Amino acid sequence: MGRLLDSVDSVISRTGYTGEDGFELIVPATEAERVWTALLESGKPHAIVPCGLGARDTLRFEAAMPLYGHELSETTNPYAAGVGWAVKLDKGEFVGRDALRRFQSNPGQTRVGLRIDGKRAARQGSLVRLDGKDVGLVTSGTFAPTLGQSLAMALVDPSVSATGTRLAVEIRGREDAAKVVPLPFYKRTAGSAASP
Repeated sequence: MGRLLDSVDSVISRTGYTGEDGFELIVPATEAERVWTALLESGKPHAIVPCGLGARDTLRFEAAMPLYGHELSETTNPYAAGVGWAVKLDKGEFVGRDALRRFQSNPGQTRVGLRIDGKRAARQGSLVRLDGKDVGLVTSGTFAPTLGQSLAMALVDPSVSATGTRLAVEIRGREDAAKVVPLPFYKRTAGSAASP
């Protein structure tokens, strides 16, 4: 594989968004099939297996990495999404700084993790409730294969964001019990996963 990449104009980066160690190979479209085939062939002794976008997104989700269009949007402020660390309010004047200062002290909602009882998966837009009252919306959800549990991330009222808070999530017309759990759901360590 190494010799092949010596002959192909390529970029190798560690810009992945999965929470796992890995590399991305960027090659010309005309070389993609040849590189793909060589990669699979050279990986056979290591039991390499191809996967698709769904598997990559499941890893992103288990690592609780916010994704634009889900946890991040034009209407979700960075403090609600849990990425306020990326905002540098003291780096001079910029459009929106005053609004961001207000959100810093009062984000309006909080991104939380939810462990859902049972195996049904909540999807983006599922309502989160407490005693029949709407308190938030699911931003991403799936059955997490690494942890063997149905999990979701949601933006909820801060009053129900404490770890251990019991809530309900509407999944296909039925409310399933859920509990607020810490994020990330999974963090790669010495080969073990911590279950929420």
